Amino acid sequence: MYKFFVSNNQIRDKEVNIIGEDVNHIKNVLRLNLDEKIIVCNKDTAKSYIATIMNISKEKVMCNIIEENASTTETTVNIDLFQGLPKSDKMEYIIQKTTELGVKHIYPVSLERCVVKIDKKDENKKISRWQKIAESAAKQSKRDFIPIVENIINFENICKSISKYDIILLAYENEESNTIKQELQKIQKKENANIGVVIGPEGGFTEKEVKALISAGAKCVTLGKRILRTETAPIVMLSNIVYEFEL
Repeated sequence: MYKFFVSNNQIRDKEVNIIGEDVNHIKNVLRLNLDEKIIVCNKDTAKSYIATIMNISKEKVMCNIIEENASTTETTVNIDLFQGLPKSDKMEYIIQKTTELGVKHIYPVSLERCVVKIDKKDENKKISRWQKIAESAAKQSKRDFIPIVENIINFENICKSISKYDIILLAYENEESNTIKQELQKIQKKENANIGVVIGPEGGFTEKEVKALISAGAKCVTLGKRILRTETAPIVMLSNIVYEFEL
């Protein structure tokens, strides 16, 4: 069954109205017909439903909800990514791939060695585009939740956020022995663990930033003997976390 995301205000009692670009997708791309079943996800609550198409018009597709659909695609842990702003379109790639892997929130971070500087006047446009990429990737991977791309934050915001996580993992090229597996074993029995992942930009972290993060409670981990690109590191981190908790 095909999956579509709707807002809370599009659902009323047992009726859901699909609007916008999805209407054209249902009518002209998928060519779905009346009485066909689809999966509808409420992106405000992350609840998923099986619904039957009852009416198709130019502006909307009206469906009847017939049952709640048990989520089978979301991870058993909550993973947030703090990503140092990379150059060019690397952020789009990072958002797409980490969405497929199950990330919940993505925080673009302005760090000392970030080459990219985004003006405040351009930030909303960037965030909006990144959010659309997350939504598209969530649909493709059949998730029940669209990751939230947050506004750009600074280094101090990461340090202030550490206390709300069960563990914060900092990928650091100078760490040689402490592994992701060793750190995750400390919280592996905890249900719905909250894990933060911190990745530096192309130039990595400064020593000052690393010391401040460790002092705030972050755990440095190695990603192996080779130095990974900033767009590769979050994929490796999330893949390892999902493997340890789910596979």
